[in-house]
Amino acid sequence: MPTSALLKATAAIISDYRIDEIPAPDAAHVEKWLSQFDKAVQDDLLNEMHHVLGRTYVPKSKVERFLSSLVTNDKLTGGNPRTFWNATKFLDVQTRGRSQREFLALFAKPLKEITGLELAQCGKSPSQYVYIDDGIFTGTTIINGLSKWLETTAPNETVVHVIVIVGHSGGQYYAKQSLIKAMEKTGKKMQLYWWAMHILEDRKYYIYESDVLRPTVIPKDGPTETYAASLKYEPTLRRPGSTGRLGIFSTENGRHLLEQQLLMKGCKIRIDSPRLPTYARPLGDMVLQTLGFGSTFVTYRNCPNNAPLAFWAGNPWYPLFPRKTN
Repeated sequence: MPTSALLKATAAIISDYRIDEIPAPDAAHVEKWLSQFDKAVQDDLLNEMHHVLGRTYVPKSKVERFLSSLVTNDKLTGGNPRTFWNATKFLDVQTRGRSQREFLALFAKPLKEITGLELAQCGKSPSQYVYIDDGIFTGTTIINGLSKWLETTAPNETVVHVIVIVGHSGGQYYAKQSLIKAMEKTGKKMQLYWWAMHILEDRKYYIYESDVLRPTVIPKDGPTETYAASLKYEPTLRRPGSTGRLGIFSTENGRHLLEQQLLMKGCKIRIDSPRLPTYARPLGDMVLQTLGFGSTFVTYRNCPNNAPLAFWAGNPWYPLFPRKTN
């Protein structure tokens, strides 16, 4: 595909990003972001970005279809949606940000259309609870919200269905283990069930099959080599040859190019933006000393800080996805 057509096609994928909040991304916007990379790699980088975003960018229409499908999901509702949702209380326990409330409002529409129920009508005598949000990345947000709930108003025994657009296996595992400890501390019991449009593999043990950015080498680049050497532990590198479980990347060569370029630019951004916090890693926010979280998933409402800095960092960098902060 010619570069001009590919710029338009990439912009079309992300066209509803932060709709009604910022100007709609167009070909010129994508080109301006791309121009910050070395000219020699721009065409191949654009090809890979087009492929990846076609699989990891989640427009509002796709979110709406997913949420609507859950209203009548037999495995979730036991084949009787109205009875199930009438006995379900929706949790609003997020300690930072507004994503939970926004997704609850989005879920309320198909719930009303299909069952006739309003959110406020549901869960007056709850048999189960629903925690809904855009994603699970490191797991910290859900841990904080549900742990506080366990310590305060949660019943002694309960069932919680966690509904997210995208989950990451490492964050989900960490959340489960942390919430087990919270249950032990409070003496309360909580059965957790997980529902997601996509679950990405990001655990260290399964790095070869990973669906996130995991470089195979540290590039011969001064700022990147300096950053890698500054970490407490030597970075864990991926063995080449896999495009991941979900096929997010087009080929090993395409994946390698994307990983290397986003890593190098992330390290440069950290130098140019010294006020970034320590845990703003080149490939995305991570408390652990790594190259970064490495997720490439972005929803129409915002870009997670667990995505590469080159996706969302601001001045002097020009971001592909200008990000709202909590």
